[in-house]
Parts: sequence; C-alpha cells; structure tokens
Amino acid sequence: MAFNDQLNSAKQSTMTFFRRLFIGIIVLAVLGLLLSFLATKVPYSEGERAGVVSKFSRKGYIFKTDEGELNVGAQGQVGNMANNLWAFTVDSDDPTMSKKLEDAMLTGRRLRLHYEQRYLKFFWMGDTEYFVTRVDEAP
Repeated sequence: MAFNDQLNSAKQSTMTFFRRLFIGIIVLAVLGLLLSFLATKVPYSEGERAGVVSKFSRKGYIFKTDEGELNVGAQGQVGNMANNLWAFTVDSDDPTMSKKLEDAMLTGRRLRLHYEQRYLKFFWMGDTEYFVTRVDEAP
C-alpha cells in the first residue's frame, strides 16, 4: 500500500507541476500579445512633412496596404542636387485620405502629411514605420 500511495503522490505532484507550467506559458503568451499590440499602437514620434506625392500604390499579396513616397524637395550642394524621397504608409483604409493622395499625385499639388512613427509594426500593417494619419493642403 505504501508504494501505491507514493506513486499516486508522485503522479499528483507531476500533474500539478505541468498544470502550473501550462498556465504560466498561457499567461506569458497573453501578456506578450498584449504588449505587442500596445507597441504597434503607441507612437514613438509624431510630426508633419510637406511635399509632392511622387508615388502612391496599393501593395501586398494577401494584406493590401496603401504605400507612397513624398518628394520633400531637393537636398545637397549646388550642382549636386538629389531628390529627398520619404516613404510612408497610410494608417487606415479611409477612402477619402487615399483619394486626396491620388488626386494630389496626379495634379502635382503640395500636401502636408501628419504622421506617427511606431516602434513596432507587423508585416500586415505596411512596409514603413511612418503611418500617415491626416492629409492637408500645403500652401
């Protein structure tokens, strides 16, 4: 009888250990997902850039995102000017924002783009870390 009691006690302690281990792994996974989600939503920096949209497209095989490039002007010394292109991702599937960007690209109007730079992004969120949140006409 004593041997069976020891065996049952060992089984119970082993089951308790694995149950606690499983619960700990689940808790860590949930905390990791929560922190990752918060890191994708909290901006690292915010700002504005003005220029002419030189490229705007919808990219992705499965997850389609709106990507673009803004020509913020020439930079360099005289005689050695190079365009300064800034790549961005449109934050939401707002059709009015995409329409403004497409129209400005076709007409060559200057825009002022308000953006957020984020620490972390997942591959389905876009190609860049700069997410445009608002589009205004630039003087």
